[in-house]
Amino acid sequence: MSLFNSLEAIFDSFNQLTVLVVGDVMIDSYLWGKSSRLSPEAPVPIVNVVRKEKRLGGAANVALNVQALGATPLLCAVIGEDFAGAELLRLMEEQQLPTDGMVKSPDRITTVKERIMAGGQQLLRIDAEIETELLEHESAYLVQQYSKLLPLADVVVFEDYDKGVLTGANIAAMLELARQHDIPTVVDPKKKNFLSYVGCTLFKPNLKELKEGLKVDFADTNHVAFEQAALTLQKKLNTPIVLITLSERGVFYLTGPDKKYMAAHLRTISDVSGAGDTVISIAALCLALDLPIAFLAGLSNLGGGLVCEQIGVVPIDKGNLLAEAQRTNTFQLVNTSPVIKI
Repeated sequence: MSLFNSLEAIFDSFNQLTVLVVGDVMIDSYLWGKSSRLSPEAPVPIVNVVRKEKRLGGAANVALNVQALGATPLLCAVIGEDFAGAELLRLMEEQQLPTDGMVKSPDRITTVKERIMAGGQQLLRIDAEIETELLEHESAYLVQQYSKLLPLADVVVFEDYDKGVLTGANIAAMLELARQHDIPTVVDPKKKNFLSYVGCTLFKPNLKELKEGLKVDFADTNHVAFEQAALTLQKKLNTPIVLITLSERGVFYLTGPDKKYMAAHLRTISDVSGAGDTVISIAALCLALDLPIAFLAGLSNLGGGLVCEQIGVVPIDKGNLLAEAQRTNTFQLVNTSPVIKI
């Protein structure tokens, strides 16, 4: 049974937590402009620049979400020794995120995703990145930095974007270190390392990642095949909790004999970018507090929908999340399922 008697108490307890986020960081760059005519050189729109903006993305956006929820984020990642890497560190310092766990590599470039925006929509995205795995000595140094920060953490988030920072070898090493410290681990996966997170506490793919990771295919409305895939995943990873995001259809969770679909809340969707970062951040904090899986899934579902109302990659607003959770009576979920003990 939960020790919390209100939503406010839970949200206040977020402030006492420290979350170690490890994985792929990037800069989300935006060029905002106006477009009213096509180019005479090619059938493409001409965009007149109004403003430019750079935001922290990937694992760094998870850290921002953790911070926005009141907890203390620690970030462990690899960036290039380039202008974009320096810019990313500057953005981290600007947002008062600690840079202790950041590793610089002369052999890599820092990921930048540049979006061209006009008329409230994205016209084009240009990616500058490297996807090769870390060299052995780089991976060893990353694990070393991770091990220094780990004792400070209440929960670890693996934020995998398939950019090569997380590998089968260092994932296994970092999961084992977390187990030794009795620290729960949550995973936001991608295709390459999908089945490498054996023994994690919570695994959160979306539906597309589930199909790709298990190399299965079925209609999105085929609940029997979907639930079988979820069960197969749980067994392969030996994980107590599988949380699957279903886009506009909400989320599904599976833990032991318990399974449940939670419908999405009606939203005006502006941009789904970064919704997964918000979901995994909320899930991690709820897990660290030993909250019931129904509440964890319900609050994560709520937060993921809220950030979709914003354009671009933005962290969750804690006040808005609390108000929406109160409006939808999310606290009732605290007493509808058992607490997940690690």
